[in-house]
Amino acid sequence: MVTVAMAPPKGAPELDALQREGVIFLLRKGFDSLEAVEGPDGMEIELMDDVIAAHPGGVLVKLFVDAPALEFAEDAAREVVAELLERTEPLADWQITRCAVELNSELLQESLDAADGPDAPPSDPAERARRHRAAEPAPPAGRLDPAEVEAMRSRLRSLAPVLAAFPLDCFGHCDDPEKRTVGREAAEIAAGALVFAIDLLVDELFTDLASLEDDGPTVAESDATFMLLDDLPPQFADEYTVLFARRLTVTAVTLTARLTQPRPTRPTCIAEELLLRFLLTQAEVTADLYDLLTEEVSAALEAFADSIEGDLTEDDLDIDPTGAGDWFTPYDDEDFVHPYAANDDEESMQGPSAR
Repeated sequence: MVTVAMAPPKGAPELDALQREGVIFLLRKGFDSLEAVEGPDGMEIELMDDVIAAHPGGVLVKLFVDAPALEFAEDAAREVVAELLERTEPLADWQITRCAVELNSELLQESLDAADGPDAPPSDPAERARRHRAAEPAPPAGRLDPAEVEAMRSRLRSLAPVLAAFPLDCFGHCDDPEKRTVGREAAEIAAGALVFAIDLLVDELFTDLASLEDDGPTVAESDATFMLLDDLPPQFADEYTVLFARRLTVTAVTLTARLTQPRPTRPTCIAEELLLRFLLTQAEVTADLYDLLTEEVSAALEAFADSIEGDLTEDDLDIDPTGAGDWFTPYDDEDFVHPYAANDDEESMQGPSAR
């Protein structure tokens, strides 16, 4: 995995929420057009996956690549990102501030075993590191300035009370030391990150809705790149219509509003469970971007997931064989789903292409 950090020119104002989503959209569109990049001597290096996250000071990208050696992966990642920035007009002035392979001893050994020939890196890791430092400028010690990290720490902790439906004991912090699993700060950072992620989640849904309205009628038939709809179960992509996206957006607004009310809540339908998973992922990414995702904060987010009825940490959410239109059906008669989202007109859900 190669981590690439990039930022706008020095002196540029911080990115607001809409600008961050726009930058992610542009980069996602660029990366999705690539399957492989050319490494040294015409070597093909496959791009297997990527994760893009934005913060007020720039963007952090994690590229998962298949390369014969780690050095080749880093060089190719730097080249492809630089080229992508250059050809994307709104990002042409942006700069790469960090590019580094994240590795462990096993990956290092794989790289050593795979690289051969006269240009192979030396077997001694210390010598490899020395040569690499000599060839590349030293990366910054951290992703962000310490003052930015502390500012975000304070901001997230101040947002924690907004998540009124879930007090800190839902994050593993309580008055009883014997039952306490995390400290107050970690619990507050986790809760605040969830609140911070609400804006990002809703903004992504509005952006996806606009894209689908322009390039529909369904996600399956669209050539657009979506921020969130592309992460839904792909087997139902022909059911992700404009009406579906609207229902999902209304559900997100209803759900996140309940999270700020001082009474217990839980997912009331499959759509809400999926949205809570996205919210948790965005909260984790937010904390990670600001170097705040410690083991304690991760444990606090896991405690939150466990405190909700239904296991949000499971990968096999039971949604088969139902169609996407059923995701808005309440689990029981006491569960509330917004009347707009509860519309179960199957003909409208399928859209004109299905008739």
